[in-house]
Amino acid sequence: MSWTEERVEFLKKLWAEGHSASQIATELGSVTRNAVIGKVHRLGLSGRATPSRPVKRPVRLTKPRVKPVEKVMAAPKTEVSAKDAPRKVGRPSIVAAAALEPAPLVSGDAATILTLRDSMCKWPIGDPSDPTFAFCGRKATGGPYCAEHAKIAFQPVRKREGRKGEVLEDRKIAG
Repeated sequence: MSWTEERVEFLKKLWAEGHSASQIATELGSVTRNAVIGKVHRLGLSGRATPSRPVKRPVRLTKPRVKPVEKVMAAPKTEVSAKDAPRKVGRPSIVAAAALEPAPLVSGDAATILTLRDSMCKWPIGDPSDPTFAFCGRKATGGPYCAEHAKIAFQPVRKREGRKGEVLEDRKIAG
């Protein structure tokens, strides 16, 4: 099939009217949709008078998510004995370990990425973009961190109560 002047003019007319490439291919006959699209691009017919399918979709508004507000009621104050009081799981003092200053090396400088060794604590201290950034540098005990920083990095598995009152580990699925 060749593109004659008449077929090209007919293509231009249908394209300007807003017909789709499939509709134009059907009207022309013996030409595919892709052939019509290719010819439109070669002719530089970018704009249309009207869109092929006017989109008239209603604007979809999202519903605001409202968190349920729990009613706060003053519970009567009762004294709780030490054995009835809920046990708090002791967590290491993150603030105390985070406040540790980098251990100075023999040269007096703090440990940097270039001076770190396998036996040194690799806990980063400070902002990496700050020139005073350093690593802890204390003796690593059984891993990449010193004892204080290992307490922060490696938290023990906390236990939780299942549906039927049995104690389950955090990582296991209740049965």
